[in-house]
Amino acid sequence: MAAALAVVACAARAQELEPRAYAPNPTGLNFALVSYGHSTGDVVFDPSVPITNTHAEVNTSSVFYGRTFGFFGRFASIGAALPYVWGTVSGDVFEQHKSVYRSGLGDLRLRFVANVKGGPALSPAEFAQRRPQTTLGASVVVVAPTGQYDPSKLINVGTHRWSVKPELGVSHPTGRWFLELYAGLWLFTDNNDFFGGSVRSQEPLFGLQSHAIYSVRRRLWLAADATFYTGGRTTVDGVEKGDLQRNSRFGLTASIPVKSRGSVKLSWARGLVVRVGGDFTTLSAGYQVSWF
Repeated sequence: MAAALAVVACAARAQELEPRAYAPNPTGLNFALVSYGHSTGDVVFDPSVPITNTHAEVNTSSVFYGRTFGFFGRFASIGAALPYVWGTVSGDVFEQHKSVYRSGLGDLRLRFVANVKGGPALSPAEFAQRRPQTTLGASVVVVAPTGQYDPSKLINVGTHRWSVKPELGVSHPTGRWFLELYAGLWLFTDNNDFFGGSVRSQEPLFGLQSHAIYSVRRRLWLAADATFYTGGRTTVDGVEKGDLQRNSRFGLTASIPVKSRGSVKLSWARGLVVRVGGDFTTLSAGYQVSWF
């Protein structure tokens, strides 16, 4: 049961939808973001697990800072995000209804992005003259185990392990449209202090994202998003669990400029096919400001 409930803690990460993750920018650009997201929905377990009617409501507020620079002549950026998470999970365990509330700092997230093809490092003046072109980018996301964690509890905000996600992303412009496709793989270290003193390991989780983005004008765009992810089966003390994920989601994203330096980002997403894991509907809003 502890292994099954741990699905709640990591479900949101696999469900990410992030359009324009590899969009180039001029070098020397700083950007800061404050965001809030609300996820609500059910958690689907293997039928053999005696946990039913599980429902979760999770709130996440995050602060993010990033900066662009040149990397071997290519556009690159680095950023860090720190979330604060609070929410409630409830469900029936052996026909007894249980509910738990958690709040605390989440795991620190670091991200490095670099264009491999089609995205040279450009000054603001050079960038203003560029014409959109097909780009190939690569990124590495590292999630550090800094979140609140107590091994005596079934559900935690933090995961108490390291996670790494290498990814490749292609962006192709056609008129006012940008078509994007990402392929990434989450890799996890073991949690050696899992509930009850157990060791919990997780197989890699492969994900595909696709985005169709329509640019209305500079900094004003709309996107239709979709993702499919599979894998992530867990093992606790050498016993393999029936929690292989094979899920898909879709969503919508909009970015709206505010004055010369700010923008508001709104997004909505929900599960399309969920076999095991979180079947969440997520609404989020963020405000970003950028400067040189």
